[in-house]
Amino acid sequence: MRYKKILITGGAGFIGSNFIRHVMQGAGIFKGTIVNLDKLTYSGNRANLRDLEDDRRYTFVKGDICDEKLVARLMKGCDLVINFAAESHVDRSIQDPSAFIRTNIVGTQVLLDAARKYKIKRFIQISTDEVYGSVARGYSDEESPLKPNSPYAASKAAADLLVRAYFATYKMPVIITRSSNNFGPYQYPEKVIPLFITNAIQDQKLPVYADGSNVRDWIFVGDNCSAVLFAALHGEAGGVYNIGGGTELKNIELTRMILKILKKPERLIAFVSDRPGHDKRYALDSYKLYKLGWRPAEGGFRHKLEMTVGWYKENQAWWHRLRLKKQKFW
Repeated sequence: MRYKKILITGGAGFIGSNFIRHVMQGAGIFKGTIVNLDKLTYSGNRANLRDLEDDRRYTFVKGDICDEKLVARLMKGCDLVINFAAESHVDRSIQDPSAFIRTNIVGTQVLLDAARKYKIKRFIQISTDEVYGSVARGYSDEESPLKPNSPYAASKAAADLLVRAYFATYKMPVIITRSSNNFGPYQYPEKVIPLFITNAIQDQKLPVYADGSNVRDWIFVGDNCSAVLFAALHGEAGGVYNIGGGTELKNIELTRMILKILKKPERLIAFVSDRPGHDKRYALDSYKLYKLGWRPAEGGFRHKLEMTVGWYKENQAWWHRLRLKKQKFW
């Protein structure tokens, strides 16, 4: 399946901007156009794609996915919609769930209604492994029950169920992708890897929740982007596809690895109080997508983490500007 006009929502954010770059710089494969709709909230950054703005294939529109008239106008004539737009930081969802309910649930419903009206060929909902909740043993596959434990995860699970319902009720050609924790360039520095990298560069403390034994599975953002595109091209309508990185690490192990790459002392580690409802472990079974034919790019986790550290060292002006806002990240 090929697409001529794509609507990307949340394309100025971390994963969305990396996805647009992945598609548009894909060795001339993509011949169509991309419309990037982003509200530019605190984590949306138009500068993430500044170098692409002179490309005639790319159009940026500032706006809200909850704006029905705007969404309908932009979606008309599109054949693929990928919804990256989301409030995504768990700590913020604990402090104020309301924005998560509005964007992640209501916004998804607005997009689905417009996609149904204009008979979009495919609608991709970007979700998260957090909808499965904490996994003590084994792995979550696409048939595992949804057991979200934070307002953020609950809002994403609700959106997933809406997407599923539109497939069952209206036969809409939808696909849901659920990835493990992403890392890579352009990630807003409230997330653990960019926060720890930028803090370490500045010889500031690295705040580790509790004893650092919580486990996360990590995937490089470029690999997630290739998987999302692969699912859009080859996935089955109504399907759910897990996208795991296959690298499970305790948070303390990740922290020490970052410090070692940067040649910084472990005395920068600061153990802080755990957050409420903190899931102990996420782990995805990605066999379904592998069976379909997708594979991540060559190079292991350590190599891709070193690449990421290198990017933040070389692009300090990008993240210094964000940190000057003096937001409390932890």
